[in-house]
Amino acid sequence: MFLRLFRGMCVCAVLSASATPAFSQAGAARPPASALPPADNTARQITVDDAVRLALENNLGLQATRMNPQIEDLNVVLARATWAPAFATTLQQSNTDTPNSGFLSGAQGQKTTQGRFGSNVSLQQTLPFGGGNYSVGWDSSRQTTTSIFAAFSPQLQSSLSLSFQQPLVRNFTIDSTREQIAVSQKNREIADVQVRQAVAVTSRTVRNAYWNLAYDIASLQVAQQSLDLAQQSLRDTQARVNIGTTPPIDIVEAQSEVATRQEAVIVAQAQIEQDQDTLRSLIYNPSTPDFWNIRIQPGALPGFQPTPVDVNAAVNTALDRRTDLQQAKKSLEATGITMRYLHNQTLPDVTASFNYGLTGLGGAPVTSTGGIFGQTQAPVPARSFGAVLSDLLGNDFPNWTAAVNIKYPIGTSSQDASLARERLQYEQAQTQLRNEQLQVVTQVRQFARQVQTNEQRVQTTRASRELAERRLDAEQRKLAAGTSTNFLVFQAQRDLAQARNNEIKAILDYQQSVVDFETVQEVPLNAAAASTGGAVPTGTTTAGAAAATAATAATGATGGTGAAATAPTATTR
Repeated sequence: MFLRLFRGMCVCAVLSASATPAFSQAGAARPPASALPPADNTARQITVDDAVRLALENNLGLQATRMNPQIEDLNVVLARATWAPAFATTLQQSNTDTPNSGFLSGAQGQKTTQGRFGSNVSLQQTLPFGGGNYSVGWDSSRQTTTSIFAAFSPQLQSSLSLSFQQPLVRNFTIDSTREQIAVSQKNREIADVQVRQAVAVTSRTVRNAYWNLAYDIASLQVAQQSLDLAQQSLRDTQARVNIGTTPPIDIVEAQSEVATRQEAVIVAQAQIEQDQDTLRSLIYNPSTPDFWNIRIQPGALPGFQPTPVDVNAAVNTALDRRTDLQQAKKSLEATGITMRYLHNQTLPDVTASFNYGLTGLGGAPVTSTGGIFGQTQAPVPARSFGAVLSDLLGNDFPNWTAAVNIKYPIGTSSQDASLARERLQYEQAQTQLRNEQLQVVTQVRQFARQVQTNEQRVQTTRASRELAERRLDAEQRKLAAGTSTNFLVFQAQRDLAQARNNEIKAILDYQQSVVDFETVQEVPLNAAAASTGGAVPTGTTTAGAAAATAATAATGATGGTGAAATAPTATTR
């Protein structure tokens, strides 16, 4: 009798020493050192704002997106190059020997020889206004011949020409070049919006990846604490077996529970390594030394601070700032430019043209004693090249031509059909824009509800965690008094670990839903993103839930540019 009472007192002492809960009533206990990531010289402790700043500087996908405005700038320059004046010059030397076929060949001997050296300088340009174009050219030549019919040998000739064409109806207010430049400028504006969208999406992806890593580290701490409880229970069971109050078979159950929780710790550690790779690839450049060895140490999960949600203000902000709506509007403006050009092409083609030219001639006169039929030729005075230029400057031998060309198709033309098609596409784009605005309002309201839902989840999971702590404490006291079993204690430990994970996950989901609610007012988000922030289903392992969350956050890990291409670039003609 006395021996049995002594054994009962020993068991009570052992169980009382192990009955202290691993979790305080106010929250999670301080994590054991074994649950923390290993410290090394490559570890970098950063805040979430630091992570976003590093991503904006180093993310490769974002760097690629920032090149789009530069490309569009060059497209505008390329379109404007049509208006650049073109200068051209030509130098030509030729010589021709023609056999004489009769006395009318006009030369002595067996052949007539002609040599010519000519030069040409011209300037032409399409004007950036009115659709007109002009060209100015100056020709000069020196020609020698053995023909007796020539007045000069060598003969000097120079001419100056001016040509100007101006459309009066079609292509006057807008032509293909001006239409292409205007559309290219719209594409440049769209590229700016896409950069802003890529920045917002990347920031959101980085924040989610950062908090996923912090959550998985906290989950590892919970798994490690659960393992510590199981190991303590194993030691308690071993003590009871040693004093003979518990059958040896109970050790098997305790050892099985320890093995199961060791597996959870191993899986949680592997998930942290995956989160490290995901966040590292988002915020650091691969050319960074020891890129794959850098370990990121995030801060603790943020405390729960409810954020007020103003749905109406958020809807107005989204309708004004959403990048997909802005891109759609600018694409609609580009379509309007093309439609204005096509309407201009249906007008009559009335083009005025004016050509003006000047000519000068000179050289050394050909010596001859008689004409072809024996008559005497009058001497021709010699004229220098300066005299030829004097003819040009003095406007001595002008010639000009003025014309108006009118062309108008009979019946339905291709321009009419193109204009009708463009108008229909414009109406279609307007309808699509209204539909996108409706979807934007729906998305904003959906993410606002998600914030409110996660706020309530935090409160309920916190209450559930506190009750689970109280239940574990009660079961441990019952076990010490001999009114409970190891099975019930293990079940209470598992329930507490699950409740703690649910609370951490609810806080994480609330934090991410706030980020999504702010982001959805700037850029489009996948509607399924709101549904992934729910509570961890009962029976779902912590590592599995964390893996699903990390996979969602890793979407767009190359820079988050997938959403940046939701609106197509306006097509240039």
